[in-house]
Amino acid sequence: MIKKIIIFFLLCSNLNAKDFKLEKIKIGFEKPWSLSFINNEEILITEKIGNIKFFNLKDKKTININHNLNILEDGQGGLLDILYKDNFVYISYSEDRSKGMSSTSVAKAKFNKKKMIFKNIFRAEPPINSGYHFGSRIVIKDKHLYISAGERGKGMIAQDYTKHPGSIIRINLDGSIPIDNPKFINKKNWLPEIFQIGVRNPQGMSLSPFDNKIYLTNHGAKGGDWFGTANLGENYGWKILGWGGTNYSGTKIGPKWKPGFTKAIKYWVPSIAVSAITIYEGETFKQWNGDALITSLKDQSLRKIKFNNSKFINEKILFKGNIGRIRDIKVHSSGDLYLLSDRGELWRMYK
Repeated sequence: MIKKIIIFFLLCSNLNAKDFKLEKIKIGFEKPWSLSFINNEEILITEKIGNIKFFNLKDKKTININHNLNILEDGQGGLLDILYKDNFVYISYSEDRSKGMSSTSVAKAKFNKKKMIFKNIFRAEPPINSGYHFGSRIVIKDKHLYISAGERGKGMIAQDYTKHPGSIIRINLDGSIPIDNPKFINKKNWLPEIFQIGVRNPQGMSLSPFDNKIYLTNHGAKGGDWFGTANLGENYGWKILGWGGTNYSGTKIGPKWKPGFTKAIKYWVPSIAVSAITIYEGETFKQWNGDALITSLKDQSLRKIKFNNSKFINEKILFKGNIGRIRDIKVHSSGDLYLLSDRGELWRMYK
């Protein structure tokens, strides 16, 4: 207990101890990317290098789960998001498509602690030779699986509705295509899996239990990160729009926003390198219910955004620089928050 208190004060000197505390639960993960709760005590964690870890909160033991995924770890690619639901595991990854080509792919397996045999239920086409912008978050809403597919650094491909990169995908849980996707309503030329186009590198996605909407975080270029909603048949505008950012060379991309495109709830200029997001619901921090909790990489911060009906109200930085680059955040059934740091650490945030 004394050691825990010392760690708390050393790491959290800029925090209000009445609001929350941080506890380091586990160290030694290698490039952790995502976590998903199986139950109150058991967690699945992905390591970007290709490992699926089973971790028990009670005894702190970790088991490596074998799998059959064909992963190409290249730049930002590797083993990425993971989601446990009803004894099945959904996972997103950069699939090795041979000769340096890869795609944002999603596979499904029945949960097994020893070995999981995955079967692909989605592949972003075409495969691309790039280590950039996989996006790769996955969310289940009702009977549909939503997938964020980054534009792989290819810019205007995000406006090409005949290609998957740079879009939000919606499929059924078995990989089949919903009959009410945009293609079958008013976007007859779109690929049938595409739900929304015009995103760059959406590394955060979460379903709100309050309004049943899906919320996204997305990386801009040099500036222009944003937080917004996933909307049927709409277009966020990349790379026609720059969202307030510029190319890394300093040249202008386009306007921050213009009519005809989806408008984000919140933009960040300069970029904070937004990563994961959750819409908080729980008992630990009741006053935050309905707020978006957004993590960042470059900025190493956890931010709380209050909004209403897609209108931004205010933003508060809860902490910054205390646990390094924050890759993922999830709400435990208790209401406590669990965070993954690029330093290979699992943290608990509690009162």
